[in-house]
Amino acid sequence: MDDIAIARALHVLALVHWIGGVTLVTLVILPAVARFSEPQRRAALFEEIEGRFAFQAKIAVTLAGLSGFYMTWRLEAWDRFGDPAFWWMHAMLLVWALFTFVLFVAEPLFLHDWFRRRAARDAESTFALVLRFHRVLLTLSLLTIAGAVLGGHGSFLF
Repeated sequence: MDDIAIARALHVLALVHWIGGVTLVTLVILPAVARFSEPQRRAALFEEIEGRFAFQAKIAVTLAGLSGFYMTWRLEAWDRFGDPAFWWMHAMLLVWALFTFVLFVAEPLFLHDWFRRRAARDAESTFALVLRFHRVLLTLSLLTIAGAVLGGHGSFLF
């Protein structure tokens, strides 16, 4: 079997799990927590639910990064980063870097503490901020996936 096909399949599976989870959290879990939980309980409930996904997301983000790097290396596609027609390569790297930073650096070092402190002061606006942040990341992720699929099949938007 072709190693590129295997890498691409792993890449897509990692993205489905990772961005699918982000979609579930953003469009289902956060609105449900906001609707059915009192403001003071929202932060704790959200952290409890999202905490169960964080380890899985770390695995998926790592697998997506490794498989993406492998395909770029194996296909000698580094020059695409210099071609504006391959803007989606930059977008993929940006989305991956953002999530990698949040999952591996920001959350363990300061984000959880900041979230708890802010939620204790103003639960309502903190939760609204978290929902807005998730919506921005999800939108960026979905636009990137759409651009990569179109670009990978020869349709260049720009």
